[in-house]
Amino acid sequence: MSGFMIADLDFGIGCCGCLGFLKKADKEADSDKLRALAKSRGGSTRKLASSVPEKSRTICREKTVKETKHLTLDQDYSGQKMINEYVRECTLGRGSYGKVVLYRSSIDDKQYAIKLFYKSRLSRLQVTPTETAMTDVLREKSMQNMLFSFFLQVSIMKTIEHPNLINLIEVIDDPVSDNLYMVLEYVEGKSVCASSGTFGGIGEVISRRYLRDIISGLMYLHAHDIVHGDIKPDNLLVTKEGTVKIGDFSVSHFFKDGDDELFRSPGTPVFTAPECCLGSGYHGKVADVWAVGVTLCCMILGCCPFIGDSLQDTYDKIVYSPLDLPMDIDPELKNLLQGLLCKDPACRITLDAVADHPWVTRDCGLIPRTSCRCKSGCLQKENQIGSKSDTTIT
Repeated sequence: MSGFMIADLDFGIGCCGCLGFLKKADKEADSDKLRALAKSRGGSTRKLASSVPEKSRTICREKTVKETKHLTLDQDYSGQKMINEYVRECTLGRGSYGKVVLYRSSIDDKQYAIKLFYKSRLSRLQVTPTETAMTDVLREKSMQNMLFSFFLQVSIMKTIEHPNLINLIEVIDDPVSDNLYMVLEYVEGKSVCASSGTFGGIGEVISRRYLRDIISGLMYLHAHDIVHGDIKPDNLLVTKEGTVKIGDFSVSHFFKDGDDELFRSPGTPVFTAPECCLGSGYHGKVADVWAVGVTLCCMILGCCPFIGDSLQDTYDKIVYSPLDLPMDIDPELKNLLQGLLCKDPACRITLDAVADHPWVTRDCGLIPRTSCRCKSGCLQKENQIGSKSDTTIT
């Protein structure tokens, strides 16, 4: 399906056709409201509280997200449904707790993907045993309702803006309505693995270009103390110009003071890092790096490197099976994949090292680093593709 593809609206399965977790939605509120929601769920909230944004967290955006408290449902002159100034065009996707619809603004004539959620459903929905993997994950997720997740997702998206991230434009939350709306940048394209339109991998040249965009966006997130938590092809959308944008922050986390340790892994199983399968604490940033490795395998080979006949078998393969790559694979690409998919998180390659890797920079130069509005006051490319200097996020 072309257009904005939201995997988290499918309760069944996401990428790879099987073994998917129940996805979560999210919205924004002030940190006091989020902490109160977290506390009201009961149980252990030590780590979950740390993913609630501090009031002092810097907003790294050129334009703040618009917050609208009034909802008007109407029709235009041709009978098309309207949400405030947005005119409906077509449905892009739907699920058990909401849908994604393409709208066009009557003000700027731009298209936007609007995610609709129902507060009553979000507050009721919880994960069931058949939709999770590890016991500790089930225990933690069973205490977390989707409304809290919605607020957290929007809290994260309100703080960030980057060329390789889906941008949140507006949140519509009328207190007298059961509807919640996220107005998002519309990407008129497909996911990275679907963009070729053919079965199998998409080739090294295209994969390299896409990987560079993924790394650029993910480095920005990590520099802003955000773990994405569900990097996979379905959440990586390609624009008409060929730029990859990371979407779906429904299981993302804030962290602070460099402490990105987490105790639950709600991402998609086949993209889950080995340390996340063991039911103990793990570090979110290096788990994101593993998911990038699985994604690169999907782009190059057309399949995931570790997948079993059952959920438990898949986790066993992720933890214990060696990485099996074709004999004729490019040596530098093999080295990169082995670094990304190193089972020991302490030895796994870093994003900085990926950005400087010879396979990544081949024929392209260093990945342009984006300076931050929150720290340098403006967004600009510090070095263009092909530059010999390497600046980092400041």
